[in-house]
Amino acid sequence: MAPLRALLLLLLWPSLLAAQSFEDVVLPGAVVAGHAKWETECTKCHERFNKSAQTRLCLDCHKEIAADLRNRDHYHGRIPDSECRLCHTEHKGRKAHIVKLDESKFDHGRTEFPLKDAHKEAQKKCESCHQPGKKLREAPTRCNDCHSKHDVHKGALGEKCQTCHNEKKWKDTTFDHNKTRFKLENKHAETKCKECHPDRRYKDAPQDCYSCHRKTDDKDGHEGRFGKKCAECHTTKAWDPSSFDHGKTRFALKGKHDEAQCMACHEGILFQEKLALKCVGCHRKDDNDKGHKGSLGDKCESCHDERGWKTTRFDHDKDTKYPLTGKHIKAKCAACHKGGVAAVAGKPPEKLSQECISCHRKDDDENKNGHKGKFGEKCGTCHTTDEWKKTIFNHDKDTKYLLKGKHGKIRCDACHLPEKGPIYKAKLETACIACHKKDDKHRGQLGDGCEACHNEIKWTGLPYDHNKSRFALTGSHARAECKKCHLTPAFRDAPSSCIKCHEKEDKHKGRFGIKCESCHYTGTWKSWDFDHSRTRYRLDGAHQKVACEACHRAELANPLKPEHACISCHARADVHDGGFSAQCERCHVTSSWKKVRR
Repeated sequence: MAPLRALLLLLLWPSLLAAQSFEDVVLPGAVVAGHAKWETECTKCHERFNKSAQTRLCLDCHKEIAADLRNRDHYHGRIPDSECRLCHTEHKGRKAHIVKLDESKFDHGRTEFPLKDAHKEAQKKCESCHQPGKKLREAPTRCNDCHSKHDVHKGALGEKCQTCHNEKKWKDTTFDHNKTRFKLENKHAETKCKECHPDRRYKDAPQDCYSCHRKTDDKDGHEGRFGKKCAECHTTKAWDPSSFDHGKTRFALKGKHDEAQCMACHEGILFQEKLALKCVGCHRKDDNDKGHKGSLGDKCESCHDERGWKTTRFDHDKDTKYPLTGKHIKAKCAACHKGGVAAVAGKPPEKLSQECISCHRKDDDENKNGHKGKFGEKCGTCHTTDEWKKTIFNHDKDTKYLLKGKHGKIRCDACHLPEKGPIYKAKLETACIACHKKDDKHRGQLGDGCEACHNEIKWTGLPYDHNKSRFALTGSHARAECKKCHLTPAFRDAPSSCIKCHEKEDKHKGRFGIKCESCHYTGTWKSWDFDHSRTRYRLDGAHQKVACEACHRAELANPLKPEHACISCHARADVHDGGFSAQCERCHVTSSWKKVRR
């Protein structure tokens, strides 16, 4: 057969050259309608004597298929044999279907749209998706292209149906809300869709809490006063209680503040009002009821804390340089801090004096035992915080002047007179006379040494040691009453000579002078101890028995100094009438006048 064909071609060759072309003579049949315009140009699809070039020539025209093969996607890129002629036929006439497709065996999984679940049923009716006159690859791949009529959302959620729906059943959704901008957590995950998406409109569903929880807010009592940012306080776990962490604000809630209702401080719209962070912003009424009435300034936290308004954490002992002791501990702050403890109206806080007088001047002026400033301003020298009326001043230990006897009970101002200056500055004299000059009834005769006779126990009636004076009391004098000699307290006016007191008792009537002590002593007036032998005229013989007046006669010019000559006393007894001279002692002796010497 082959040699016959060759022979036939040689014989007909001239005739064929004369015809249109060789291809026209050997054309196996009409091409499909889509290739009709290339029917006379066989080289578009065939290369002479190179059957394998056919696929390349197909791809030169069908560039989208060539791209699929290169990229190994879509159906053509996924099949194992890419020879076009294996699946496509040609030259079968204009109406022939170029694709040799067995729909029952077609593997749709190699396309861009694998058929799963309910879509598998559609494979039996390819026309459901592949419309006549269009390429198979032009079949829609988006859900909305086929299911727009089923979209109850009416396009509100867009065209990405697969976001919620799947191929198993249209009404069952697999929408993952957590992939949206609004994740469903806790209680929200349990909420039915229609609670937030009425009328099945999802795209415009509000994402702010307030839009859904407005009624809940009204029930809680906010009534919109706290704004619309519910998430600042509430969480999806539970609407109550609030999860707002006030500790992350500039005002951490501690103690009683943590128990307080929000509206106790936030009376206006929570996110609009700017609350004062000072305690007094909320507690001014407490400040007034407590009694400060603003007098202690606005820094309540200096004394109070969140544990309780009535208790204070301010430690005056540790936090100041003035420890509180005694009754100061229970004193009200305003009693001392009358001008406040903090800066008020731009003025610096009051600096209190630590001197007692700054608070206790009234006590010093008006108290029954008040000094009225006479003792100066150093109250702490004598008084303590335990009791104003009691003093701790120990005169014995704190001064050089011990208070004894009645001095221990006497009032301070009895000695510390105002005119002598402040008590802590004045240096008082310690001599008794400094205070007792008006009590000195001796008119200064006894000098300033009052302590010689007086003491602090008893000013009068004290025993006096007269022996320390210039006139020692001996004998009967020691038993004599003071007033016998001291007619007045001017003791030095009392006489020291015997005659001044004993003139009435002087039986000599002054003949022997005023020096009674020459003969008498204090033992008894009637006895005397004058020793005549100590004089220039010794008494012996009968002279010893003679009465003093016998010699010491009153008519003498000086009775104490009588003449020593015998004739001065014995002139009358001189029987010689002076014939033997005045020297009687030449013949007479003292034993007897009548006896004479031989």
